[in-house]
Amino acid sequence: MYLITVFGNLIIIQAVSSDSHLHTPMYFFLSNLSFTDICFTSTTIPKMLWNIQNKSKVITFDGCITQIYFYILFAGLDDILLSVMAYDRFVAICHPLHYSVIMNPRLCGLLVLISWTLSAMYSLLHSLMVLGLSFCPDLEIPHFFCELNQVVQLASSDTFVNNMVMYFSTVLLAGGPFAGILYSYSKIVSCIRRISSAQGKFKAFSTCMSHLSVVSLFYCTSLGVYLSSSATHSSHSSVIASVMYTVVMPMLNPFIYSLRNKDIKRALKRFYLMPDSKAQLSWG
Repeated sequence: MYLITVFGNLIIIQAVSSDSHLHTPMYFFLSNLSFTDICFTSTTIPKMLWNIQNKSKVITFDGCITQIYFYILFAGLDDILLSVMAYDRFVAICHPLHYSVIMNPRLCGLLVLISWTLSAMYSLLHSLMVLGLSFCPDLEIPHFFCELNQVVQLASSDTFVNNMVMYFSTVLLAGGPFAGILYSYSKIVSCIRRISSAQGKFKAFSTCMSHLSVVSLFYCTSLGVYLSSSATHSSHSSVIASVMYTVVMPMLNPFIYSLRNKDIKRALKRFYLMPDSKAQLSWG
């Protein structure tokens, strides 16, 4: 599953970078999302596979803090990028004549830069706050990676401030992009309803189907992680939900965008079939 995730997202990046027809804001954000998914799943799965292979479950404190930092970084980046992609779809459908002017390369680069900056500051805040806690020399984390909430609960010092900051910042970082997605799609639905022809409505809505599928998958799995960890004290259910969030979701994203996207299919066909046809012509 890890190899499928890595190679699937690499194929998306390769298709977007190699085909000039895909050098548009939507596919620029998609390639960034694919890169983020590769990094996101790589923060936890390789260490887990190493532990399984060597039958060892040990991780150093520095390694744990590093894992927390990059896990939060790429999870937050996933969330913000999905909101940016929703805004891109809003401009494309509601302001099609001004799309190329509004979504210019400078704005696209700025949006990605802001996404990275916000995620980096968010993850750095939590990592530094965990560094300020006291822990016993030997701890057992009931998880397959250093999940922030689990690590904080194992601290021997007072964690009230950590919990307050964690919940407040989570509401801001998760709730803000989600509110942006809801607002964008409320405007999109309003614009689509004003289209007179049924074919035009379907064509406009079909451009959002892949993004809507990924958004639904992202928020359903992430919501499952926090509901399972807060509603029950079973570490087993929390781990299962986290596997869905960290492994299954990044693996399915390339399939959603490639199977439901004609442009990606055409780009992949051109990339993989054109060399063969050129070779046949030269030898013929």
